Amino acid sequence: MKLFKKFPDTLTIILVITVIFIALTWIIPAGQFDRETVNNTEKIIAGSYKRVSQQPQGIQAFLSAPIKGFVLASLIIAFVFLVGGAFGIINGTGAINAGLFNIIKFSENRPKYKVFIVPAIITLFSFAGATFGMSEEILIFILITVPMAKAMGYDAIVGTAIPIVGTGVGFGGAFSNPFTIGVAQGIAQIPIFSGMEYRLFVWFTLTAIACFVITRYAIKIEKNPEKSLLYGTTSEDTNSMVEMDYMELTIRRKLILLSLFFSIIILIYGVSAYSWYITEICGLFFALGLTAAIIYQLPISKAIDDFTEGAKEMMPAALVIGLAKGLLIITQEGKIIDTILNSIVAITEGTPKVISVEFMMFFQSLLNFFIPSGSGQAALTMPILIPISDILGISRQITVLAFQLGDGLTNIILPTSGVTMGALTIAKIPYNTWFKWCRNLLLFLVITSMLLLLPPLLLFEW
Repeated sequence: MKLFKKFPDTLTIILVITVIFIALTWIIPAGQFDRETVNNTEKIIAGSYKRVSQQPQGIQAFLSAPIKGFVLASLIIAFVFLVGGAFGIINGTGAINAGLFNIIKFSENRPKYKVFIVPAIITLFSFAGATFGMSEEILIFILITVPMAKAMGYDAIVGTAIPIVGTGVGFGGAFSNPFTIGVAQGIAQIPIFSGMEYRLFVWFTLTAIACFVITRYAIKIEKNPEKSLLYGTTSEDTNSMVEMDYMELTIRRKLILLSLFFSIIILIYGVSAYSWYITEICGLFFALGLTAAIIYQLPISKAIDDFTEGAKEMMPAALVIGLAKGLLIITQEGKIIDTILNSIVAITEGTPKVISVEFMMFFQSLLNFFIPSGSGQAALTMPILIPISDILGISRQITVLAFQLGDGLTNIILPTSGVTMGALTIAKIPYNTWFKWCRNLLLFLVITSMLLLLPPLLLFEW
């Protein structure tokens, strides 16, 4: 008798992982490093690891982790609801559908240009991930890229891969991301955003791979929809080849789309220049929703109904994000993260440089399963890995590169990432379907990353 008649949904997966994490707190010895706070960044003190009394978690942790996760992720959850509501208003004006319809007509009238639309948008997302560290913001764009992809004759996987994979390779090949490169290089005591020339090459290579794989899949299912991994799905929202009703791109709708475009420009500038985060970004898109309602002259009751409906659509994603954050609470209260960190670092010492640098990357990928946060990982691991890299003769730049590759790429597939799982929930893509589509791409990216670590280690001084 099978435990599941079908592959479990996202919430079930997270609850199962919660049980696994609780079990690990009984198996893995508890321990911790001493920490110090420098420039508002908490850092581990190398060599300070010590065993502490075991902190096994139990049924109480299982029951309380969700609410603690919701508290920890409260800003992100509020962001999801409010931005979802704002886009509900924008969708109520028909501006996005009208804009998408015109994009489709443009591609149909000029078919030779259609093939460039998907890679161009992927590159934009990758650039956003590489420069200002776009992450939670992709939840906004799922509401745009999925209907766009389906209207172009592709499927929801293409529409979801554009922002998730785009920002993932951008994170991995980042050259000026303040949350990963900035924090890691600051701790490593090397000039901030130095070594950009080779990082630009890494970013271009990883982005080109993402563009090629996603576009190839899109072209394949456009020619034969039956090759879509979502083909035959009963849900209307996940069917490919969706017909879009004609909607005229009126002056008012053009003004709303123009407001959306300028909001994205303001978003990029605000994050880069003023370190905007959830509160400011949420306020920006809330203002965009109000602006759209005013431009389209929506009655107040209609605007409120559209806002409520848009927020309601975000409920599954909000649940996923809160539960995923609860996983981090269990590992912290069980005090097993530092033990895992200490054990893996001990293995790295004394191995050849080529093996050690690859091991550093895989170690970051493993840690990313427990802590899907770039800045959090940098603060945890850089104080430990930098002294080891100095002893092994590995440059600090390469150590930072190994960190960012290990941290960034696996985000696209991790079931513990609230952003990735939230995006899949919004797009209504089962995790097993996404995993099946994504695994070969991730393997290709990982192998390429392993090779990209070798030139600065073997061929030139970096």
